[in-house]
Amino acid sequence: MSSPSTDRAASHGGLRAAAMARSTFVHLVLGGYSLLVLCPILLVILNSFKTRRAIFDDPLALPAAASFSVAGYLKVLSNASVLGMFANSALVTGVSLALILLFGAMAAWGLTEYGFRGNRWLVLFFAFGIMVPIRLGSVSILQTMVALDLVNTLTALVLVYVAQGLPLAIMILSEFIQQVPGELKDAARCDGVGEFTIFFRIILPLIRPAVATVTVFTMVPIWNDLWFPLILAPSEGTQTITLGVQQFIGQFATDWNAVLAALSLAVLPILVLYALSSRQLIRGITAGAVK
Repeated sequence: MSSPSTDRAASHGGLRAAAMARSTFVHLVLGGYSLLVLCPILLVILNSFKTRRAIFDDPLALPAAASFSVAGYLKVLSNASVLGMFANSALVTGVSLALILLFGAMAAWGLTEYGFRGNRWLVLFFAFGIMVPIRLGSVSILQTMVALDLVNTLTALVLVYVAQGLPLAIMILSEFIQQVPGELKDAARCDGVGEFTIFFRIILPLIRPAVATVTVFTMVPIWNDLWFPLILAPSEGTQTITLGVQQFIGQFATDWNAVLAALSLAVLPILVLYALSSRQLIRGITAGAVK
């Protein structure tokens, strides 16, 4: 007959084994999903260092001595218009992000901190902006930009992307601002600190994970967007890199080396941003899940 201590030990051992099995299963699933997501990116980068013949002969093979080539990168980097497209993408993305974070944080602060008539309706209005895709209003947006004489300008893209990113930014930042202890704000007000100082010196540093989350979730759609650059800024001087890659794709022939090289270079800013903000991003997502 087994003793109670032996039964408890066996029970704990079974629980540990079950927990380890669940953890192993979760890691296997996440690892498989990561490979599924990374494989297309790795294929693009690997094939960008291969000759055209090697790309079509064996696209899954690693670059070898006979198939290695940087002709695509040389062509892309020597093309002044391509460098200008990278500059356009960086400018549009950077300005849009700055405005989305600034206006989104200020709007979230106002909606959560101050009570006023119509507050709930305004929150619902911003939530409605998340549910309705902005592309449904492409015709009206184009008509508005034509009336304002903003077609073929980067300003048109910035305005559209700010309007596109604000609803999500406000919703995410509002949830985090609500978690800031009210005692901190009340103590600052008792010391005579102004509202702008409270916002910039106390609130923003405390919601850095949320800011990183909004940054990543907002930058990727803006940087990768093809729809609005094609409609609002298709001229040679205002093309973004996503739209500019199309110049290497012809009706009868395509320079795949240049296309893959340009796409590989276009991925770098996203990877750098994620590497710099991954810790804050994970903290923000985890905190949001716990809430």
